[in-house]
Amino acid sequence: MKTIRRLYFYAVALISLEVVLWGGIGLLRSIVNQLAVGGATALAQALALILVGVPIFLVHWLWVQNAASRDDEEKTASLRAIFFYAVLIGTLVPVVQNLLSLINRLLLGATGLSIQRAIVGGFQSWPDNLIAVFVNLLVAAYFWNTLQGAWKSLPERENFAEVRRLYRYLWMLYGLLMTVFGAQQILRFIFYIPSNTLGMLGRETFVNGFALLLVGTPIWMLTWKICQDALADSAERESNLRLGVLYLLALGGVISVLAAGGTLAYLLLNRLLGDSMPWSDFIQRIGGPLSIGIPLGVVWGYFGRWLTRHIESVAEGQQRESLKRPYVYILSMIGLVTAFIGMTTLIGVIIDLAVGGIFLGQDVMRERESMAIATLLVGLPLWLLTWRPIDKQAAAEGDMGEHARRSVVRKVYLYLALFGSVIGGMVSAVTLVFRLLSALLTRNVESGFLSSTLNLAQLLALFGVVLVYHLLALRRDGASAASALAAKQADFRVLVLDPGHGKFGEAMQAALHKQSAQMPVTVLRADEPIPDGLAAQALILPGSLAVAANAPLGAWLRSFNGSRLIVQDEAEGVVWSQDAGQAAAFARQLSEGQAVHPQKRAGSAWTIVIYIFAALFAIQFVFMLLAFGLSLIFG
Repeated sequence: MKTIRRLYFYAVALISLEVVLWGGIGLLRSIVNQLAVGGATALAQALALILVGVPIFLVHWLWVQNAASRDDEEKTASLRAIFFYAVLIGTLVPVVQNLLSLINRLLLGATGLSIQRAIVGGFQSWPDNLIAVFVNLLVAAYFWNTLQGAWKSLPERENFAEVRRLYRYLWMLYGLLMTVFGAQQILRFIFYIPSNTLGMLGRETFVNGFALLLVGTPIWMLTWKICQDALADSAERESNLRLGVLYLLALGGVISVLAAGGTLAYLLLNRLLGDSMPWSDFIQRIGGPLSIGIPLGVVWGYFGRWLTRHIESVAEGQQRESLKRPYVYILSMIGLVTAFIGMTTLIGVIIDLAVGGIFLGQDVMRERESMAIATLLVGLPLWLLTWRPIDKQAAAEGDMGEHARRSVVRKVYLYLALFGSVIGGMVSAVTLVFRLLSALLTRNVESGFLSSTLNLAQLLALFGVVLVYHLLALRRDGASAASALAAKQADFRVLVLDPGHGKFGEAMQAALHKQSAQMPVTVLRADEPIPDGLAAQALILPGSLAVAANAPLGAWLRSFNGSRLIVQDEAEGVVWSQDAGQAAAFARQLSEGQAVHPQKRAGSAWTIVIYIFAALFAIQFVFMLLAFGLSLIFG
């Protein structure tokens, strides 16, 4: 209940603050622009926002401040931290955008271009920007000071530290995005120079990009330095958020570079195969992928290096390999899919040339061939360079190979490849059989029947090759893992202590053999003496025996150095609880004379079914909302 109440108050406070903030900005703008058309309407709207928003904000803001001063739980709540940093983002981002608009228009005016060509705020005036900057900075300063005061009085800083970490990385990504986009715009303009667009047309591209660099680069450098300086704290250094951001930037960079490289290779191959496009147009077209690939290649190289350094600094041995593994497997999957598309397209071109009556010199075939070769040139080397080392690692003997074979990432990769191959092969087979049966039953062979049939057959064959290859890899992993696990299980001895009636020992022995037939199991009655020299790595005993063992057995249990596995059973006067809270609740019930009925830990199968259907309904509901929103946007 506290969380729901807290969410309500902070959400209303945030929304009403934004209402008051932009109402005040609108009021000041309407006063400055008194002669503007529609000034009375703007003034009325601004006053309405302020008059309605101020009391609502004050009521909710004062409540949360009062609650935080009285209760440490409210003071350290994550929602309170989210509110503060959301306010800072909601005020400082408009400051940056208005400064960008102002600088962009000044640069455009200095170069003799229309200010309406600015990338943002082309129809604004400098008073509009300055008013927005002033009011947002004023509000940001108040909440920044309030936040600093809250930091000093926090009894526990973990929740605030996590939100602050997210806040810093959001700013870093924001500045980096502006920097990359600015560099892309400048590079795009450079490749316009040999064309007929040199002059007035297109110069705003360079100016807009330069403005983005002027604003975005300092933000990125400052926030990235703050993130780097914070690594002196072990919590910052070992945070999953930092690892996720580095993964995002490294993978986003390499994927963008590969896509740009494929497009560039396609254009070059198309030119070599006889495309008669003018050189000026050709340079313009290659400027697109180059302007994207160069800055994102720098991002990939820089953050990929930091990703490697981060993994090496926070992990060793198997853990280090497990952190690297998702990056390599994602690239391998991208390479496999890209190589598959390139191969099937290239074979399709060869089939059409052989039986379709189409000539290589035709524009359509030249473009298809260029696309196929370019896709293959990008995908096949990527897949070979990533898949071969990780597959070799999985085939190795020892702990390194065993961990690689048993990793969840590898299993997901292999089963995704099998799933795609089976579904793709099934669709290809159904389509192929349908075409053959349709032609046989109707005795009507349409034009291009042979070419389309052969293309479906080659697609089915390629899916079959991918399926068989990854199925063999999966079976090899399974055989190696089973052999290694069987050897480990055979060396692991288990001792089962039976209370005396024999049923517990029989049930445990049957359950253990069901899990592993190689595991040696010894069953002893609790009233029997423990043989000298009995070696076991694990001991299993019922809970009632663990809490009421006789003196000799208790002494032996205390001297046992292996793992102790206690099975919950029913015994008079013994109640098992899952945690301290449940134990306290049981004690209260006993004090009130109530019977205690411990709940089982595992849910029933019907509960799992209900959860699955609830998740499916939630997904369907989200898609319905998305479709409704798109219908409102596009009519």
